[in-house]
Amino acid sequence: IMVPDLLLCLSFGYAAALKPTCLSAQFRRPGDYIIGGLFPFGMDTVNLTARSEPTLVVCERLFVDGLIWALGMKFAIDQINNSTSLLPGVKLGYDMYDTCFEPVVALQPSLLFLTRNGTTGIGVLCNYSDYQPRVIAVIGPHKSDLCLATAKLFSFLLIPQVSYGASSEKLSNTEMYPSFYRTVPSDKNLAEAVVLLLNKFGWNWIATVGSDDEYGRGAQGLFLSIAGNHSICIAFEGLIPTDFADPKAKNQLEDTVKLINKTKVNIIVLFAFSQPAQALLEHSISMGLSEKVWIGTEAWMLSDTATSIPNIQSIGTVLGFVMKAGTVPGFRKYVADLFTSVRQDKFCQESREFHHLMNSDTLDTHCKQCDPISLHDVSSALSHSQIQPVYVAVYSVAYALHRALGCTHQACPKASIRSWQLLHFMNTLPFKVNGQSFRFDQSHGTNTGYKLIFWSWKNGTLTYLPVGDYEESLYINKSQIQFHTADQKEPTSECFRHCKPGQFRQIKGFHLCCYDCTDCPENTFWSSKDSSTCAPCPEHQWSPVRSTQCYDRSERYLFWNEPLTIALLTLMSITISLTCLTAALFLKNLETPLVQASGGKLNLFALFTLMLLCLSCCLYIGKPSNNLCMTQQIVYALCLNGCFSTFFIKSLEITLVTEFPRCAPTFLHWVTQRRAWLLVALCLLTECLFCSCYLHLGPDYLVSDYTSLPTEVLLVCNTKSWFAFGLMHGYNGCLAFVCFLCTFMVQTSGKKYNIARGITFAILIYFIIWIFFIAIFATLKTVLRSVTQIGTILTTSLGILGTYYIPKCYIILLKPDLNTVDYFQNSIKEEPEEDSQ
Repeated sequence: IMVPDLLLCLSFGYAAALKPTCLSAQFRRPGDYIIGGLFPFGMDTVNLTARSEPTLVVCERLFVDGLIWALGMKFAIDQINNSTSLLPGVKLGYDMYDTCFEPVVALQPSLLFLTRNGTTGIGVLCNYSDYQPRVIAVIGPHKSDLCLATAKLFSFLLIPQVSYGASSEKLSNTEMYPSFYRTVPSDKNLAEAVVLLLNKFGWNWIATVGSDDEYGRGAQGLFLSIAGNHSICIAFEGLIPTDFADPKAKNQLEDTVKLINKTKVNIIVLFAFSQPAQALLEHSISMGLSEKVWIGTEAWMLSDTATSIPNIQSIGTVLGFVMKAGTVPGFRKYVADLFTSVRQDKFCQESREFHHLMNSDTLDTHCKQCDPISLHDVSSALSHSQIQPVYVAVYSVAYALHRALGCTHQACPKASIRSWQLLHFMNTLPFKVNGQSFRFDQSHGTNTGYKLIFWSWKNGTLTYLPVGDYEESLYINKSQIQFHTADQKEPTSECFRHCKPGQFRQIKGFHLCCYDCTDCPENTFWSSKDSSTCAPCPEHQWSPVRSTQCYDRSERYLFWNEPLTIALLTLMSITISLTCLTAALFLKNLETPLVQASGGKLNLFALFTLMLLCLSCCLYIGKPSNNLCMTQQIVYALCLNGCFSTFFIKSLEITLVTEFPRCAPTFLHWVTQRRAWLLVALCLLTECLFCSCYLHLGPDYLVSDYTSLPTEVLLVCNTKSWFAFGLMHGYNGCLAFVCFLCTFMVQTSGKKYNIARGITFAILIYFIIWIFFIAIFATLKTVLRSVTQIGTILTTSLGILGTYYIPKCYIILLKPDLNTVDYFQNSIKEEPEEDSQ
């Protein structure tokens, strides 16, 4: 409700609205002691990330509440200067600057306040006891994140700083901020009041949202810690952006509204300043969020930006706490008179003269947007702005100065007072403002309590209706609150919901009432006996996600009817058929020069072992067992050794003839004819000894693997002793390596067939296959391990056939004219320089 003297001036404001004023010149005055002021005259700064030079940052729009607070400081100082009892004979001056709600902007005037009085430089001294800064104290700024930046600067020189709006609990740390004071309660008091309000209505299932700044994060954090001790469950907690130039800001707001809607809560606690709160409320309306009970704070509830949102009445019921502050008598008339005076040329000329006396060229960030506005533009904010915190802040400095100077009610002695000398008196003594007593507590704050207000809409007009108050306890007049529900009674918001079968209650925090319904993960199941957890399935069973029971695992191995098995068996059949056809062809042409030069009957033995090697593939198919796992490796090693032993005999023969021709007549009969079979038997016997070691040290055994596959138990052969495994197969590798060394460098004449080259390529392919086999075999623990072993056997067999036997079959079948005694007889017995075979 506007006072009559203010209404009298509105008509003049309308008439002269277009004429510029000198209101911007009213925020500097010289005096015996200067009090600095930091106020948010403007908002919406330019994009700070785009700054490439440390130039002056300016705001784009006027923030009317900031102007009103600055006028409150001016009113208090003018009142003190006109007083004959508080500081008689002393004139207080003031120097107020814009903060734009940005720390980077607030630091500029803060540095100016630190400069030595009468200069623009900051002295770097060892002792600042006699240092006299430009200001005796600082009023402001309004926001907590700005105070956290500036308070460290002023605490360095122990300059008293009294904020009229910063409520962060961090600022209660008097060790870090020894010269910081505030005339508003801390967020801890506000959080306690909100928790008591929720308990009064029995609301224990809520959502809480804070602005992503020091105030929002700090207040929300305190609220969450206190709410947790009062059985209040948080369905959703989130932060909303404060930088709306960020492209992600819109998406974050939309996601927040969607998540709030998903929780189905009826109560939302919002800790935010006016702009972030406005953005969230606008998105809630545009996205069709159902009506809720919004519990707010003074930071946005009394702001015109929030109340002027289109269709704001549709958000539901708005309750909130505002600081319990008295009125400041005479302030509205003072503002009305000032708006009249700033349009008078004589008054403006005097103001500009005072302005120039303050060295205005140092920093010009005063209220530049103020000159075009009229009383009508600020009338709405003037009706509900909290002026008393600013008013009390100025008086706290004045009373401290009164005591530091030793003033009486008649006069103040002329004395030199330093800023830090005021702290003792601010810490200890109470002071009275308009009959009300104030005192800074141990954390340098004042707790005047809160009023609980309700947004009451009638015919589209908003009234801030007081419905309760809080100091140490909370009183609520519930009959005055008309909720948005059909019967206008308070809605319920309890933390309870039913989880579906297969979901368990995942407790949030320390309270059983607050939980999420979470699906039971794989291999666990939900039991009605214990709904707060999922029981694990036994090892031999499995379960899908969100299951109520477990199922028996099926066995997994390489089945006979699998497509992959059928393909491998087909390849095995082809390999065996090729081996048998080759053996038949060699048997038919056993007495021919080519077969005799290649080893004669030893070839038939080698092909027989290759055929057995291929047939051993069947050992890897079907359900494995311990005996089967053991047999697989032994059969593979012995069959391969049988083939390699014939290559070994032939390689020794080639080496004797080509490398040791003089010794050849003496030893050649040991690697040819019947004695060659003794060497083959000796190789096999040696391999049998290694197989016995393998059986003694640790043969492969069957393992039931319950972890590799989600729904099946994998039956796989596992290697117990890698040393025994390497000993058994390493012997074949050594045998193959000797064959490779004996045949690799052998050359023959272009007119002769190179038998040694076939052995070289067969052994080379074997080594290549085994390099891949060892790498894969050691890491695989699935059914593909058996496939790898079968593939190794078949590729090795095909490699030997393709490099050693098939070329000879080609000559027998398609080049019979080369299968002559003249072409093959004694071909390997030629001297090396004659390209012996």
